[in-house]
Amino acid sequence: MTPTAIGNAAGWLGEAGLRPTRQRLALAELLVGDGKHRHVTAESLFEAAQSTGAAVSLATVYNTLRAFCEAGLLQEVTVDGSKSYFDTNTHDHPHFYWEDEGRLTDAPSDQLVIAQVPDAPRGAEIASVDVVIRLRKTR
Repeated sequence: MTPTAIGNAAGWLGEAGLRPTRQRLALAELLVGDGKHRHVTAESLFEAAQSTGAAVSLATVYNTLRAFCEAGLLQEVTVDGSKSYFDTNTHDHPHFYWEDEGRLTDAPSDQLVIAQVPDAPRGAEIASVDVVIRLRKTR
């Protein structure tokens, strides 16, 4: 990785108060080293790490992604009960899920209008509203 990528990764971890371990730095470089937002699964991040020679296990990738989410560095987007994506863009925004490709991308926020959400049940509050628009190719 370039010095800029390493600096981006270290700064990203530092902003959240996370200790920059070797594994965290390696994964952070893949996630934010180039300054672009991305959507990854634990498996795709593991494969990317392996391709760069980073010595991390799949369990470490899962644990690190959880730590990054808890620190507010990533947003977890659950597409169905068994598939989670991790988004480096933590601002509220909708997503497209491309069913044919198993890929998650950002959807245009300026085109989404939510007029009202139901009131939360008594004793609860709405923590967030996730919008995932499932797409498939026309036939």
